[in-house]
Amino acid sequence: MTTEPTETEPVWLVAANVVAWRRCGEGGQELRNGTKAFRGGAKVYVLRAYWGPGGDRLTALGRERHTSRWVVVDLATRHLYNFRAKQVHSPRVLERIAAHRYGGGFGTAERAGEIAGTLERYARRDRAAISPHSPHPEHCLCHVCLTGEAHRAAAEAEG
Repeated sequence: MTTEPTETEPVWLVAANVVAWRRCGEGGQELRNGTKAFRGGAKVYVLRAYWGPGGDRLTALGRERHTSRWVVVDLATRHLYNFRAKQVHSPRVLERIAAHRYGGGFGTAERAGEIAGTLERYARRDRAAISPHSPHPEHCLCHVCLTGEAHRAAAEAEG
């Protein structure tokens, strides 16, 4: 007797990418690639956001940098960018969500989109707060410098 694999319903999650380079250390003068768990540019799925102290932490599911195994990690929102709503069909991802009891995602595409927009704003705010009075090193490769995020934020503040 064979058992049929159970079809799991797709869920709406927030997907994001890990920043290629991030500032850290004293005065933000040191650069590190990605995070301890994820390579720079890796796609991760947001499973839970902690809204209490200002959305600065979240739980993400992605492929680990050294082994390529799926891992669930709590990390700072500022280490991610390009937040977007994504309907997930991958059985591996859905298994991990069920195994960690994160429920059925964020419900609808609209709700996931709203959360993605909010997390993007929090991430920009938190990246700008890292050593705000310390200049970036010459030829800086951090996400803010590579994307021109600092210039856009200054232009928005002026007008």
